[in-house]
Amino acid sequence: MALPVVAEHEFETKVLRSELPVLVDFFADWCAPCKQMNPELEALATELAGKAEVVKVDIDRAQRLAGMLRIQSVPTYIAFFQGRPVGAERGVVPRARLRELLEPYFPRAEGAIRAQELSELLKQHAVVPVDTRDAFSFGRARIPGAKHIPLEELEGRLAELYMLGQPVLYCRSGDRTKELAEKLARDGVGLPFLEGGFLMWEADMLPIEKP
Repeated sequence: MALPVVAEHEFETKVLRSELPVLVDFFADWCAPCKQMNPELEALATELAGKAEVVKVDIDRAQRLAGMLRIQSVPTYIAFFQGRPVGAERGVVPRARLRELLEPYFPRAEGAIRAQELSELLKQHAVVPVDTRDAFSFGRARIPGAKHIPLEELEGRLAELYMLGQPVLYCRSGDRTKELAEKLARDGVGLPFLEGGFLMWEADMLPIEKP
């Protein structure tokens, strides 16, 4: 997928006024590392479709813009959200790092809670994590203090769930609890869930309880 090249006069409309976060690759035709990064940027754009935009700006054809943003070398990557720069990297950068620049600004599903946010809420004893995975996974490792209610039983145990306090659901990757939370929300039942699930909790190197 070829990335769109944004001209200087289009920058305000296509980047600064975008509803989604935008990663801008400032490049030049003569830059070898820029060419090296193209496949990674194209893969990132495909991966983030609907969550963020990835575009390119040729500094030789947008010299005024490059000067305003103090682009001193290429490739330079700047993430923009709601009209302002929110992060930057230079050179040959892993795709995962570029994704990290944008992730805090992705559109979020209603009720989604990030791992670090859940960690802070747990420190305040404000919520109770509810593990919806199978019994084996729950027994192997879990978020500290988590209660176990398998996902397939959860709709029939809502009264029990609310007796725990303020529950936050989590599964392995977050997809199944997100789907269930959206279904329950349509029925008027609001339940927060952990975005990215237990995998994201582990990726953020947060505490894990083991038997």
